[in-house]
Amino acid sequence: MSFRTRLFLSLSLAALVPLGLLALGVRREMTRRLTDDSDHRAGGATAALGDRLRRESEAVASRLAGIRSDLADDNRVRLALAEADREGRRGLLDLAGPAMRAAGLDFLELQDDAGRIVSSGHFRNDFDRVDSLLPMALRAAGTAPMLVRARTPSGAIEVLARLDSIRLAGRIYPIAGGIAVEPQLQAELARDPDLSLRIHHPGDSPQRLDDSLRVVAELPVPFVDLTSGAAAGPDTARLVVAQSGATLSALHRSVDRWFAVALAVAVPLALLTAAWLASRISRPLTELAERTAGIDFDRLEPRFVTDRDDEIGALTVVLGELTERLRTGAAQLREAERRMATGDLARQVNHDVKNGLVPIRNVLRHLSQVARDQPSELAAVYQERRGTLESSLEYLDTLARSYARLSPALQRGPCDVNAVVTEVVGATLAGAATLRTATDPAIPPITADPLALRRILENLIGNAVDSLAGRTGTITVGTELAGTAGARRVRLSVGDTGPGMSRPELDRAFDDFHTTKPDGTGLGLSIVRRLVLDLGGSLRLETAPGEGTRAIVELPVDGAGAAVEGSGQG
Repeated sequence: MSFRTRLFLSLSLAALVPLGLLALGVRREMTRRLTDDSDHRAGGATAALGDRLRRESEAVASRLAGIRSDLADDNRVRLALAEADREGRRGLLDLAGPAMRAAGLDFLELQDDAGRIVSSGHFRNDFDRVDSLLPMALRAAGTAPMLVRARTPSGAIEVLARLDSIRLAGRIYPIAGGIAVEPQLQAELARDPDLSLRIHHPGDSPQRLDDSLRVVAELPVPFVDLTSGAAAGPDTARLVVAQSGATLSALHRSVDRWFAVALAVAVPLALLTAAWLASRISRPLTELAERTAGIDFDRLEPRFVTDRDDEIGALTVVLGELTERLRTGAAQLREAERRMATGDLARQVNHDVKNGLVPIRNVLRHLSQVARDQPSELAAVYQERRGTLESSLEYLDTLARSYARLSPALQRGPCDVNAVVTEVVGATLAGAATLRTATDPAIPPITADPLALRRILENLIGNAVDSLAGRTGTITVGTELAGTAGARRVRLSVGDTGPGMSRPELDRAFDDFHTTKPDGTGLGLSIVRRLVLDLGGSLRLETAPGEGTRAIVELPVDGAGAAVEGSGQG
């Protein structure tokens, strides 16, 4: 498993596990809060229901007090009540109906002190019926709310009843009145659509609630049933408040749906973010690995430069320092190889000088012999052998010049790189090629040997001209400032549009006496490399078959750079 994959998995788990725990925790907390809020609303509604019962009971008592005052002031009522027989009381038959409706009641009954109904507003036919149960029960309940089931022309009605009385001629006449209880209480619960009210009467069979309903409160209320034939005493009814879970279930489903949507969006985003972070974190390491993989003993040109201040930046700096040490070691090894090659070269030159002296020695011996034996033919023989002498001397002179160029003496001082480039380019005959410059005017003077720099340029430009072999093409000589503020370097480049070099040709490009030109000595690039190393710089070639060659020389501005040499194929 790659580092990037492990990093992606780690970041994904680090994002998804807390996200999942957060989602589950928030969902659980929201569910708990919704349930608590529903219970709180149900409790509040139940308490409000009890308050509503008391308020309605007090309202009934207040209305009965008004009816009592009106009856006490009505002389017709006084006269009718004073009548002892049934026919005398018949004038009160229609008294309760208008009074009930005027007071806003649904139940009103006026009795005498013997329990005989003298007027009934809710059921006119109750006139003259004896029923002392209701006044007794209401009197026993006092100010507490009480439920009464009574007959009406349209059926039974349940009212919240209270009791009052009027005293006339030394007799007490009870007045019972009430309002329909269920519409009032249902109106109290109407603000919460999940709540419903059911009245459970004594003797009713237990009611089975739907699975979606649950009982949240039961309020006991005194109860009297006036519709039953048997005269039963007061009992207790229960007001059952039930709550439907439809709204709460819908809220739970909505919460679950939104959490599912949020997770469906958050999970891909978390995975994409983890993939992006893993790629972003691993990319510098991958780039470092690719650059490091391109390093071998013959290719040390990769530069490890970074402006990062994290662990990856520290690793880049370490790799850069390691590569720099490898460059230095490789340069020192090549210098040792060069010195060995120089020794071989000296032996080769010695051998070649001896070979060049043999023809001269043979000619001199021949001339000496002719001068001794045939003096008259000396001039003719000399002219005959003169070509051999001149050829041998030319051969020795060429060897001497080449050998002298291998060990120049450097004279360091301030050097204007652009001026040297201009001078060398101006003195170069490029034939059919186009020679142009691309110099950076901001380059500062460097500490170097102008003559050595000139020889470097002459060899590199000459190689570029030779690579074109008289064909048209372009040779570009450029300068630019490279490196950081603490290690500034001047980069000098010579590029051509020639045929380029293959990898085997590039590998032997710096070997002494290796040449591909018929009249070449094979010492040009070897001399350039030595001069660049002596100036503390580096040399590399970027080339490919059919793409030309670009020689890049980097020299320190202060002349104190490490002697580094490299070659590469670009």
